[in-house]
Amino acid sequence: TEAIGLYNLGQSCCLNSLLQVFLMNIHFTGILRRITVPSSPAQRRNNVPYQMLLLLEKMQCGKCKAVGPTDLACCLSEHRVKMFVQHDAAQLFLTLWNLLKKQMKKPELVEELSELYTICIQEHLACQKCSFEIKSNSTMLTLPLPVLDANSHRLKTLVDCLQYFFHPEELTGQNMCFCQQCGRKTTFLQSMKLVHLPQTLTLHLKRFCFERSSCMHKLSHSLPFPQELDFREVLTEDQCQADDSEKATWQYELFAVVAHSGSSSCGHYCAYIRSLTEGHWYCFNDSQVCQVSWDDVKCTYGHSNLYWRETAYLLIYMKKHPQ
Repeated sequence: TEAIGLYNLGQSCCLNSLLQVFLMNIHFTGILRRITVPSSPAQRRNNVPYQMLLLLEKMQCGKCKAVGPTDLACCLSEHRVKMFVQHDAAQLFLTLWNLLKKQMKKPELVEELSELYTICIQEHLACQKCSFEIKSNSTMLTLPLPVLDANSHRLKTLVDCLQYFFHPEELTGQNMCFCQQCGRKTTFLQSMKLVHLPQTLTLHLKRFCFERSSCMHKLSHSLPFPQELDFREVLTEDQCQADDSEKATWQYELFAVVAHSGSSSCGHYCAYIRSLTEGHWYCFNDSQVCQVSWDDVKCTYGHSNLYWRETAYLLIYMKKHPQ
């Protein structure tokens, strides 16, 4: 009953893929089932969590191979989410999550939703001339991982991307910062430290970039990612700002891959998702759903010479041993 497709309403493959990732996550649907139902018909029509709940019920109760997310699409359009256009999956994921969080009325559900998806990072700036330093915590929905380094060299694996993201960077020349203690601009060392990782962790592979011609370009080179990921093995002690009990939960298993095929201007999304109840992998390609193998999922690693093939764009990992 889980593997139900969603009809494409017209360039809605990105929305369909993200909806499948949300609704196949039993931790998310556990929150969704406890929302307050809006009182009036007009409020129900314009409430994203409620419309998503109706879609979930329709997918689980029906005997069809696919259902249409028409009512949810109409609801999203009321909130200025454009339909029938190409979307970027990372941006649309953020938009959907913000709408869900905004419209869930129960504070405890908003808190649970945040705990389920939100990453906490500490940005650390240290003057290299004196002892002055600035620390600030921030939250993010996804870790935006570059797939090229500062010299435009390709990073070879997901672990390389993670280590590069957390690698300290020296701010020199035009990037120097004003030091309050020195009273002038000095060289600073900028570093990111991991404070907290959520139950459901979303990694955004930044495969779309601007070339010198100011045209958007897709980076399709091969970038392998593991089924299991332990952040204690990926990051050094200096790159973490967490206690041992927090770090003990940093072991993850791959749950889903949102893959993009085509070019930056014309493409298609589908989602590979591991059923949390069965353990099998499925490919959700709009209305078409089929069981696949891990080898099929690995086809989304990318390929240098085949720009139109599927490449992983969002990787969603889930904690193996949550607190």
